[in-house]
Amino acid sequence: QVQLVESGGGLVQAGGSLRLSCAASGSILSINAMRWYRQAPGKQRELVAVITSGGSTNYADSVKGRFTISRDNAKNTVYLQMNSLKPEDKAVYYCNADIYCSSVLRAYWGKGTEVIVPS
Repeated sequence: QVQLVESGGGLVQAGGSLRLSCAASGSILSINAMRWYRQAPGKQRELVAVITSGGSTNYADSVKGRFTISRDNAKNTVYLQMNSLKPEDKAVYYCNADIYCSSVLRAYWGKGTEVIVPS
């Protein structure tokens, strides 16, 4: 089937940067939109950024100007460059993608990677 695997999380001081990666693998015909979500302790999962297959992007207001989403279609990978990190960015970050697998389009999720920004 299809798997999404995130990497790049960790502990970073406020003001620092991290780059998250999410690689899709398996029986992939094509990938439409790819997204990053995050979920902080005690809060609902929220959409952080989305990138279409054509490269159009959109961001949550809370990360505009600080985070950049990009993708490498040849590698079936999406990235999230996070700069000027704040304690409120602390969360588990999840990758999500709309993937055609065996001619069926469905959404897949990764298991998440944790970002810690001490206050």
